[in-house]
Amino acid sequence: MLQLFGVSFSTPQLLAVTFTLWVTYKVASGISYNAKLRKLGARAPVRRSYFPLSLDIVYEVVTQSLKDKNYELWLNMFNKYAPGRWTIEAGAGERVILTAEPENIKAILATQFKEYGKGPQFHKDWAPFLGDGIFNVDGNLWHNSRQMIRPQFVKDRLSDLDIFEEHVQILMKKLGEAPEIDILDMLFKYTLDAATHFLFGASVDSQLHAQTAFADAFNSVQHIQGIIARMGPYNWAVPRKRLGYYKSLNILDNFIDTYIDKALALSPKELEEKSNHDEDYTFLHSIAAYTRDRKMLRDQLVSTLLAGRDTTACTLTWILYHLSMDHDVLAKLRAEIIETVGLEKAPTYQNLKDMKYLQNVMNETLRLYPVVPYNVRVSLQDTTLPTGGGPDGTQPVAIAKGTPIGYSPLVMQRRADLYPPVESGFPAPDRFVPERWQTWTPKTWQYIPFNGGPRICIGQQFALTEMGYTLVRLLQRFETIESMMGGEDPGMRSDIVLQPSKVVKLAFR
Repeated sequence: MLQLFGVSFSTPQLLAVTFTLWVTYKVASGISYNAKLRKLGARAPVRRSYFPLSLDIVYEVVTQSLKDKNYELWLNMFNKYAPGRWTIEAGAGERVILTAEPENIKAILATQFKEYGKGPQFHKDWAPFLGDGIFNVDGNLWHNSRQMIRPQFVKDRLSDLDIFEEHVQILMKKLGEAPEIDILDMLFKYTLDAATHFLFGASVDSQLHAQTAFADAFNSVQHIQGIIARMGPYNWAVPRKRLGYYKSLNILDNFIDTYIDKALALSPKELEEKSNHDEDYTFLHSIAAYTRDRKMLRDQLVSTLLAGRDTTACTLTWILYHLSMDHDVLAKLRAEIIETVGLEKAPTYQNLKDMKYLQNVMNETLRLYPVVPYNVRVSLQDTTLPTGGGPDGTQPVAIAKGTPIGYSPLVMQRRADLYPPVESGFPAPDRFVPERWQTWTPKTWQYIPFNGGPRICIGQQFALTEMGYTLVRLLQRFETIESMMGGEDPGMRSDIVLQPSKVVKLAFR
């Protein structure tokens, strides 16, 4: 027997009382929360849970993610729970909003920017990997990170083209020697070499000497981090140690520490003097002149390396895959390249900007495969989203402080209702047709491959330049690209960056 407030209870009685009190608390909290939402605005259609703690939703999200079916999962939820609408509520231990509505994304990223951010829970979940880097913080920390990084991306630097040229020559040699090649793996090495050269002033030369330990660790951390994100409040159940998460982080940190040591070996005066010489001035020198805090340097370098390596490699892979499947597009692009720069001369910045079909090919790829297919923000105060609530979906959606909002550029940019009808002669939105860009321009906020608003990607121009330069040099060298996949669809995998879920094997002739 146990005593509580002077009254004796048996263990079963105490458990029953505890359960009753818990249920009463949950019901009362729910009533209070719903009353609060009614004052703020309307509700969006709800994806109901039929299991305690929303375990059925958690199971569906995790299993579909492991099968690389995230896109299908989002579409199915919208179609089943909100036909014809693109904002719903779901619960995986907490209320979550999912949206692919341009007006809502515009509000989150721009017009209501101060009301939404990464939030403390996102920061906590991603801190082991991204620390206080630019992708993982809000407010002054974010502003300071952006001010630290931005100077290296605000102008076209001739040294960037020199970096691309050095490493693309190695890439072309490797492609020409192989009867077929795993193109994503090869491009990961190429963009790692270019990114480390840009960031640290010295490439790891992974195309020549495989940096498998670092690359494998980097990929492993991202994959596990993707699972952690999708588990929501239950991510404590992810067996991080058993999956090798901490071991991979240690490899990543040791790799970057070597370069930080070299930068901090220079005095502040030496760093200031070095900034006057563009030839060997690097991204790391720039931020080491801003701060000598090792953790801050590490966090910004990891964030920039993530953006510089993975986004470009994956987008180039999608482009080359489609060129291998559509030889008319390949021939048209190659003809423009030959007409503009010939078969030998390296392109200039102006050459890249002048090649309209090259720009169309990159835009079309980023339309179908936005770099970050799913993103999240958290409401930093009680607020609303502009649309999606009420019986007809036209009312503002009530958003209480602390509510996660998942938004998907991938789903939004493939919505058929946002494009001219196919009957008018416009190509179907799910097809790869660069020609559509010759007469069509997407409406504002319906095409956001680099995000938007104050947090728009500061490396956007650098990435587009690297991709354009690489494509020009490859197609000057190779006349045809053949798919060696036997017609197999590559699928879509989305840990952080959108990449093919199957090996993309190509042959360059």
